[in-house]
Amino acid sequence: MISRLLSAAAVLALVGGPVMAQEASSVPPNLVLNTMFTVFAAILVMWMAAGFTMLETGFVRATSVAMQCAKNIGLFAVASTCFYFLGYSLMFPEGSWIVPGIFGTSGLVSLATGETAADGKLATGANVFYQMMFCAATASIVSGALAERLRLVPFLVFTAVLTAVIYPIQASWVWGGGFLSSMFGFYDLAGGTVVHVVGGAAALAGVYVVGSREGRFRDGMAMPMPGSNLPLATLGAIILWMGWFGFTAGSHISFATEADAASVSRILVNTNLAAAGGVLAAMVASYMKFRQIDLTFLINGALAGLVAITAGPLFPAPYLAFLIGAVGGIIVVLSVPLLDRLKIDDVVGAIPVHLFCGVWGTIAVLLSNPDATWFGQLASIGIILGFVLIASLIVWTVLSKVMSLRVSEDSERNGIDLNELGQEGYPEFAAN
Repeated sequence: MISRLLSAAAVLALVGGPVMAQEASSVPPNLVLNTMFTVFAAILVMWMAAGFTMLETGFVRATSVAMQCAKNIGLFAVASTCFYFLGYSLMFPEGSWIVPGIFGTSGLVSLATGETAADGKLATGANVFYQMMFCAATASIVSGALAERLRLVPFLVFTAVLTAVIYPIQASWVWGGGFLSSMFGFYDLAGGTVVHVVGGAAALAGVYVVGSREGRFRDGMAMPMPGSNLPLATLGAIILWMGWFGFTAGSHISFATEADAASVSRILVNTNLAAAGGVLAAMVASYMKFRQIDLTFLINGALAGLVAITAGPLFPAPYLAFLIGAVGGIIVVLSVPLLDRLKIDDVVGAIPVHLFCGVWGTIAVLLSNPDATWFGQLASIGIILGFVLIASLIVWTVLSKVMSLRVSEDSERNGIDLNELGQEGYPEFAAN
């Protein structure tokens, strides 16, 4: 019986072998490997949405937990939809520039079977999916900074404009063949500026227009408003740490050669060490400044280190990646009190982590990348930052004129969740 099965298998191999080999040869093996690698990295980045949700719901007060959950799941749906139907074509004009290097569109995205991206490295669908996750992550940055006073609908409207227009236009200048990459030589591998500075700038504009929470500042002093669940926030930070490996390593795109494997491995090590440096530096800095180790600074120190290495995770030696992340951790500890003095109410510390550390990390590219230039890095940061701040201020201001941005004072005082959503994140606690 066994000999008959082996004979049949041999016949099938002889007959079917050439056909199967011919079919396999029609698909470049590099494309398959790169597509699998990119899809896996995109799923890791998507997992960051869970991390952002946990972090934000842990940092806000118990009366705003359900609202942050609604914002995070809502923004992910809005960002995915808007980026697919409009944003992707603006981000990757594929040579169809209306204003050369500045604005263009490739039309509606087609996901026909077998279609590959313009460079032939991977399937178009994988690139769309991966870039969609980046776009959603950018919107998540805004959610936490404006927590506890911003209504759900205007936030989702702003998210739609950010992900459909603002984010993809500036990203096209860097990753879509626009003028910042082609003329300025700007280097930003994984979005230190394109994602994090942009999200931080959009959040800063929103905080300026919406204002601070009731009671956050009294007689020129910042009043503490502790979060509801620090264990949950810590878990969220660890999930973000893990998801960041898809953020940085996935941006290499290619995983088809020994050189690619070496590069991806180096990026993973550097990303992890930068996060570790951010935690340890924030630990030391918070103790030196406040005479105690603050858990919230450790959490944001990890994120600061991750943001700081995002623009250039490939080139630094591991020890330098650690130091770049450590500087990010120090920046967070020093800048949070600065925002308090300026009466800028950022609930989760998104502006110091993403805006300030994103700028630092993009400049830090100059420490290890021989092709980066001072002019290219600094000018590009300034152009993107200026564009996003102005565009976001316009959108937030228009929204403030056509709809109410803030919840009512009673809602803010008694609890956003119950008044805005009719439900609470922790009803059993409220009942007690």
